[in-house]
Amino acid sequence: MTEGLLYVLSQPRDGDEDEFHNWYDTEHGPARLALPGVHQGHRYRATDGAAPSWLAWYDLDLDVLHTPEYRALRERRSARETAVMSALETLDRRVYELLDDQFADGRSSPTTTPPPILLARAMTVEPGHEPGFHSWYAEEHIPALHALPGWRRTRRFTLVDGRAPHFLTLHEIDDPAVFATDAYHAATNTPWRTEVMKTLTADERRTFAYHNTVQTSGAPAHH
Repeated sequence: MTEGLLYVLSQPRDGDEDEFHNWYDTEHGPARLALPGVHQGHRYRATDGAAPSWLAWYDLDLDVLHTPEYRALRERRSARETAVMSALETLDRRVYELLDDQFADGRSSPTTTPPPILLARAMTVEPGHEPGFHSWYAEEHIPALHALPGWRRTRRFTLVDGRAPHFLTLHEIDDPAVFATDAYHAATNTPWRTEVMKTLTADERRTFAYHNTVQTSGAPAHH
């Protein structure tokens, strides 16, 4: 099985938030989590003031997205689902394949609770510069970030479906206060990073805070 990520950004219209959340937590999310091969799903809200302001992400086997069961969810939507989705200001659906997964502190598996904070970086690199981009991540950037307190894990992905930058990096973090530290500033301001940033043709930075966990029962779990 190929490990992947379903990553969906959405923005309800003002005044539609309650219906949007109720639909997501009781119908939309549970229907996806119930599929074999979808391992977990979580919802996050933006903390950076940017839109779309809601993120849902699912860890899954990419094969599940090609099953009749999953296609049926998308092709035979309920009247409620059709109404809510047609009223969204933004729906940005992306599918990624896992490229690399590294844990801080010598861990080899995720903690039992979802990360409180997600830092998501989506980037496209000029052709020919991708090897240097990957080397910088592996040899300098991830080790420096993983030395910071509360930095849990870094996963890197490549885009397989959607209109978005080609690479996604998801950083799992305990506390947003780390972004204000001298150590974070030093880790993200190096000569090598400066050179790598010059090779990007797209660069998207978003921060999100945990909202709830998708449940098959339709009752969202809050940690």
